Amino acid sequence: MRHLDIGCGRKPRNPYDADELYGVDVYPEVVNLGANFKCCNLSMEPLPFADNFFDSVSAFDVIEHIPRQSIDYGASITRQPFIELMDEIHRVLKPNGMFYAFTPAYPAPEAFQDPTHVNFITDVTHTYFCGKEGYARNYGFKGEFEAVEIRRMYSSYAQKAVRNWKIGLKNWHKHHIRGGLSVKGTLGNLVWQLKAVKDI
Repeated sequence: MRHLDIGCGRKPRNPYDADELYGVDVYPEVVNLGANFKCCNLSMEPLPFADNFFDSVSAFDVIEHIPRQSIDYGASITRQPFIELMDEIHRVLKPNGMFYAFTPAYPAPEAFQDPTHVNFITDVTHTYFCGKEGYARNYGFKGEFEAVEIRRMYSSYAQKAVRNWKIGLKNWHKHHIRGGLSVKGTLGNLVWQLKAVKDI
């Protein structure tokens, strides 16, 4: 199995425990991690991998940094970088491949506190990319995903795609008994597990 971690930084994630790990990041130093790691600006460039290459893709604290719109003055067009990235993720995934995203989500303060957060995710943002009639198609999205898991979650519980109920119970006890919830009893981070629906 091959896994791609986008925005991987120095410590790429592998939530599905794939055999081969790949990564992309905007920082050129990422290439020092090995041949499977490439420098790529996800807001401007396509993923530098072939179609149907990965069994899974992850994005930990990444999609909130991808602009929803930008202007290409040279081409005199308005671009949709977030939708383009979702298309690219779909393109490089094999049929039934999984996209795993972990992101701070509205209305939690974590979604807004970082000035580089420009894409505010909600509990229903994923629906724009799911099904044959996903609304992102109106903006050029060509892929199709199926939602497998959409859930607010603590960071330590979200590192792997398969849930460990003991870790979940420990986190629930820690945050509910001692306090520490973000907004009105809600969790600040959201997990997506989306399956790529596509024909070979």
